[in-house]
Amino acid sequence: MRRERATHRELAGLSSMATRPVLAELCEHLRLADGTRMRFTSAGGVEIARRVREGAEADLLVLAADAVTALEEAGHVVPGTARPLWTSQVVAAVPAAAPAPALGTVDDLRAALTSATAIAYSTGPSGTALLDLLHRLALADVLTDRLVQAPPGVPAGTLLASGRADLAFQQHSELMDLPGVTVLGPLPGDTALTSLFTAAVLATTTDPTRAREALDLLAGEEATQHAAARGLTRA
Repeated sequence: MRRERATHRELAGLSSMATRPVLAELCEHLRLADGTRMRFTSAGGVEIARRVREGAEADLLVLAADAVTALEEAGHVVPGTARPLWTSQVVAAVPAAAPAPALGTVDDLRAALTSATAIAYSTGPSGTALLDLLHRLALADVLTDRLVQAPPGVPAGTLLASGRADLAFQQHSELMDLPGVTVLGPLPGDTALTSLFTAAVLATTTDPTRAREALDLLAGEEATQHAAARGLTRA
């Protein structure tokens, strides 16, 4: 008598928008040893953290490292499962039809910032890092009226394409494929901004063994190659 192969429900994950493209690709290609699939739901990092705090039921989490740490400390992540996956550089971008300003030095960055009429940034870690950078450059007060924050889950680059901003800063993975946008590159010298994305097993999982296996896949070589094509590098 032929034995039917056991089937398992797919693993559910939650992630921020910065990792959505690579996770969508990985879910198409990667399977656990028993054939179990993964599926991720993505939204703004702040929104995902809120859902987790409110008890969202899922198996996996991929967020900025500090957000995962905070959720683990609050008991929402299985202790000891958090592991770094990828780093992402924050890049500057302008509308595709606009001249590309120089960005090779810190002085170039200052000139680009002070000449912009509207500067788009995100609600995620790249936005927080940018605001900190403006304080370090003593430009926060000068530019406060020119800052335009994209709504949660909306790439800052869409404000370039729509004409609401003429300079934007966000994770490379979120800007690289947007139409109507030219990516200038990472920020120069000691103004460079990098975010670390971490994966973990959520405390609400009903399948912790397979969730841990999925973490191994996300940290594996095939996943790393897909991530590199999306502007992310191995942590």
